[in-house]
Amino acid sequence: MRFITVRELRSQSAEVWRRLADEGEIVVTCNGKPIALLSPLSPDNLEQSISAVRRARAIAAVEKMQERSAAAGTDRLTDQEIQAEIGAARRDRR
Repeated sequence: MRFITVRELRSQSAEVWRRLADEGEIVVTCNGKPIALLSPLSPDNLEQSISAVRRARAIAAVEKMQERSAAAGTDRLTDQEIQAEIGAARRDRR
């Protein structure tokens, strides 16, 4: 996988777009930190690509919630405690 800077993207954008098809994916960095992923698309794979990215983000979000739950100790709640939390949240919404 190739890494390029924001400056390279700005100054050599035509070359970046040409290389994108060959490289597969290019990571854009700013001050040495990754900030974006360029990925080649076509009308044939647009919806599948968007769906895959959304699915990956959802999985990452669930994993992060599970990590926070484990760190807070809430991963060991009993079914009764879970139902009580749900009931309290519903009451608070009213």
